Parts: sequence; C-alpha cells; structure tokens
Amino acid sequence: MDRYWPYLTNKRFIISTAIGLVLLAAGTIITYFAIVYATERASGPVTDLILDNIPVFNMDGSFIWGPVIFWVIIGLYALLIRPQSVPFSLKSIALFLLIRAAFITLTHIGPSPDQIQLETTDSLFNVFMTGNDLFFSGHTGLPFLIALVFWHDPWVRWFCLASSVFFGAVVLMSHLHYSIDVFAAFFITYAIFHISEWLFKEDRRIFKEGIQATS
Repeated sequence: MDRYWPYLTNKRFIISTAIGLVLLAAGTIITYFAIVYATERASGPVTDLILDNIPVFNMDGSFIWGPVIFWVIIGLYALLIRPQSVPFSLKSIALFLLIRAAFITLTHIGPSPDQIQLETTDSLFNVFMTGNDLFFSGHTGLPFLIALVFWHDPWVRWFCLASSVFFGAVVLMSHLHYSIDVFAAFFITYAIFHISEWLFKEDRRIFKEGIQATS
C-alpha cells in the first residue's frame, strides 16, 4: 500500500488521471461515430499486394480475444507495478483514438470481399468490428504505442512489440485490414507518441520520475 499512497493522495495526479479517463471515453465515443460514418459511406474494395497473394485464415479468436488479454495484462501491470504511468498512458491512448477517428472519417475504402466473418452477437461490439474502420490498424498501432510509452521497461517493450507484430499478422491473414493499414500504423503511431510527449509533458515527467518529484 505504501507504493500507491503517494499517488492516491496527490490531488494533481488524481485530477490528471480523471482527465485521462474523460479523454479516453471521448475518444471511444468519437471513434464509434467515425466507424458508423465510414460504414455508411464505404466504397468498394481495392487490390492489395499482400492480401491478393495469401489465403484467408480464420483468426477471429485471436482478433477478438487477443486484444482483451493484452489489455488485461498491460492494465494490471500499469496499476500494480507502475501506477505513475496511468495519466500519461490514458491520455496517449485517448489521443491515438481521436487521431485514428479523424483518419477513419477521411477514408471510406470498403473491406476486402473475402475477409473472415467475425462471430459475435454483441451489437455494440459489432460496430467496432465492421471492418470499415480500416485506416489505420488499431490492433497494430495501440500495442506499438504502449511499447513506446514503456520503452525503458524491457519486458513490457518486447511484449508489446511482439503483440503489435502478431496482431498485424492476424489482421492481414484474416483479410480484415489492407497492408497499408498495418504498415502505416507504425509510422503514424510513432508520431502520435511524440505529440503526446509534447502535449502532456508533466504527465510524462511523473511517469519517468515518480510522484515524489512533484509532491
């Protein structure tokens, strides 16, 4: 408990965490409407160098439950081991979602005609899994973002990098994303991370130095 007490009693940390949660909720809601918008205006599919040359693999279990397992592991690590990372991580993820929502509304390419059909009965979940929120891949980009956020923690860094590559392979093998969605995600996410460092300098400093430096 002694590890968490400085964070639980620091007003600025609590407010910053609350702001991060609000931004995360806003990013999720805006992403929802961006996907609905893109789905309504989706055009036809396009050719793709990789998808046109590989068969379709049914990877729906990895596509759906893989991220769930990933975020449970990362969430527990952040809360239990690195509580000082929470505000910056939340705001970085929120920024990622907001920027990705903007890209989704700009790009309305239709999904690959032979993509797998995801087996889920949850209507809200189906909105986020339409296959029309193509550019750029969140499955690839978000683990890479966490790798950048926790770059100085070797275990987390390599776990997230491996997860990013794995999920990138999953969405390509399932034909749920075009190759440009996957490969562009690394470059755009790298830029998002540095924008986040610039916007949330104090949160990044707390992440690196701990709460004692600001008490």
